[in-house]
Amino acid sequence: MNLPNKITLTRIMMIPLFILVFYLDVFPGRQWQYIIAAIIFVVAASTDFLDGYIARSRGLVTNLGKFLDPIADKVLNSTAFILLLTRPVVFEVGPFANAHCGTIIAGICVAVIMARELIVSGFRMIAAGQHLVLAADMVGKVKTVVQDVAITILLIVTACLDVPTAGMLFAYIGIALFWLCTLLTVVSGVHYIVRNKHVLADKEQE
Repeated sequence: MNLPNKITLTRIMMIPLFILVFYLDVFPGRQWQYIIAAIIFVVAASTDFLDGYIARSRGLVTNLGKFLDPIADKVLNSTAFILLLTRPVVFEVGPFANAHCGTIIAGICVAVIMARELIVSGFRMIAAGQHLVLAADMVGKVKTVVQDVAITILLIVTACLDVPTAGMLFAYIGIALFWLCTLLTVVSGVHYIVRNKHVLADKEQE
């Protein structure tokens, strides 16, 4: 197993640690587990860029890496979004402070994000069956970066909501980025499928 694949596996193995720390309320002071969870998430998300760079620059791209890398990314981000939904106070600020509107909207957004990832994964499976490799486009890459930043900020918000000014400022920024990444998720998914619509074209079997 080459270095990029080892880095990808490390990212996958960090997910259980991320979950454990998120719920491990044993740190002294103000909910430090969320800050530590944010650090773990940032380190794990950063390995996505590292393993890809090493694989491309050293000619170490493998089928195993093509399989593991997108799975690691999707599981990491999906896990983070689901964990944040278990702390609904993060989404209930400003105009969504009452009636759990923020949590409902956040739940819908997470469902949309996860649905897009499942659809694109299925689309890639069809392409693989046709021996086609579909590269990610720029919109998809921007979407991933915005998702990572939004998750990181929302994790910090979870620890800082009792700090009036800083907590609310981070909350507004985090939620705005969360909505943006949801929009980019939809746009990138539609663009990805439209750009590669030939994959779904029916072909006559000889």
